[in-house]
Amino acid sequence: MYQNKITLTPQEILEKEFKIDTRGYRLKEVDQFLDTIIGDYEQFFSIINSLEQEKTDLLAEVMKLKQELRNAKTTVEFAKKNDVPEVTNVDIMRRLARLEKLVYGSEKDDDHNE
Repeated sequence: MYQNKITLTPQEILEKEFKIDTRGYRLKEVDQFLDTIIGDYEQFFSIINSLEQEKTDLLAEVMKLKQELRNAKTTVEFAKKNDVPEVTNVDIMRRLARLEKLVYGSEKDDDHNE
């Protein structure tokens, strides 16, 4: 994405040759400085690539979460339309107690009959 906005690559910096003038720069100094720039460019490219990958992963996760949210909203709307009474923990406990009475009450009656 950003690669088309960057003019120089590390390889282009490395291969750049300057014309030598009689009163030119010290070549060793220029080479050391260019080596530093090349290192920075390589690091920048690495950072950009990892951030692009992270962005892609996060966008995929956002899309997945949006789909889950849509599904949840649809489920809630469906439940509201069906007018299903809300079940609370108290209701569940009452049902469980009734079932226990039916199951265990039958066993007690069977024990007494024997």
